[in-house]
Amino acid sequence: MVSMDPAPSALLLPIEFYVIRRDDLTVLYEYRWMGSSYKSSSVFGKRLREARLALDIPQDRLGVLAGLDEGTASARISRYESGVHEPPVSFAERLAKILHVPAAYFYASDDTMAALILDFHNLSKPAKQKVLSYIGSLK
Repeated sequence: MVSMDPAPSALLLPIEFYVIRRDDLTVLYEYRWMGSSYKSSSVFGKRLREARLALDIPQDRLGVLAGLDEGTASARISRYESGVHEPPVSFAERLAKILHVPAAYFYASDDTMAALILDFHNLSKPAKQKVLSYIGSLK
């Protein structure tokens, strides 16, 4: 049984393909449409996708750079981005290093906080000290 109900404009969009149930005689498949309006079900997945796309790195390449097997790299990164799975913190830190973002960025649920984390990360040490001093003076 194949379950497909795409919007007409979505016919040319990439899809993800999942086997959601397998038994001896039948396999049930599910297709998920992954257009430009794609929304992750997790904060981690949303931030991972944003960081990866900002560097224009394909899922399979990111996975291989992070140490995943070449045959499963794309699927694993896809599952992290879609929110199906969330990686261990140690693996998230490895992804962060490759993507040149702090690991905290992946877990910032507020968009403003995520932008602040990225901006602070990109400052020089003296500039970070100035920011911290300024914030301290506001208390």
